Amino acid sequence: MNRLHEKYQKKIAPELMKDLGLSNIMIVPRLKKIVVNSGIGKFRDDKTAIDSFVQELAAITGQKPSARKARLSEAGFKIKRGDLVGVCVTLRSERMWAFLDKFVNVVLPRVKDFKGLKVGSLDGAGNFSVGIEDHMVFPEVNPNITKSIRQLQVTAVVQSTDKRGALALLKALGMPIKE
Repeated sequence: MNRLHEKYQKKIAPELMKDLGLSNIMIVPRLKKIVVNSGIGKFRDDKTAIDSFVQELAAITGQKPSARKARLSEAGFKIKRGDLVGVCVTLRSERMWAFLDKFVNVVLPRVKDFKGLKVGSLDGAGNFSVGIEDHMVFPEVNPNITKSIRQLQVTAVVQSTDKRGALALLKALGMPIKE
C-alpha cells in the first residue's frame, strides 16, 4: 500500500470526519481518480514525436495512454474527423496514489516560479485541475532525448458533498493550495 494512501486511511479520513462534522465514514471526501491529458497540437503530422511523447507519458504515469480522436472535422485547425488530437491517462487505485505522491512531493517543487496552486482551480463538482507548462519537470523524462516540450493537464477528481470538503481533503493530502 502506498504511504499516502495509508496516511489517508489512518489519519486524514478520521480527521476530516471530525473537522467537517460528518457522522458516517462513507461520506468523507475521497480521491476518486486522477486524469492526465495532453493535446498533440502542431506535432500531429510527426509520428516519431507522437510515439516518443506517448512513451514518456506512459513512463510518467505508469500506464499506457489512450488516444483521443477528433469527433468533428474543423477546417480552421486542419483537423478531419478521426484524426489523433490528444492522449489521456486515467489513474485509479494504487497508481493514482503513487502518482499523487510523486506529483505533490517531487514534480510541483521542480516547477519554475511555483508559488502554490489557486483555489479557483477547484470546480463545484470536486475536480481540481492543474496545468503543467513543461512535462520535463517529471523525473522520468530525459531532457536529452525528448523530441519536444509538451503541456499536461492533471485533474484530481474528488468525491465530496461540497467544495469545502474537497478543498480540505486536497490540503490534507499535501497539495500546496494558496488562499
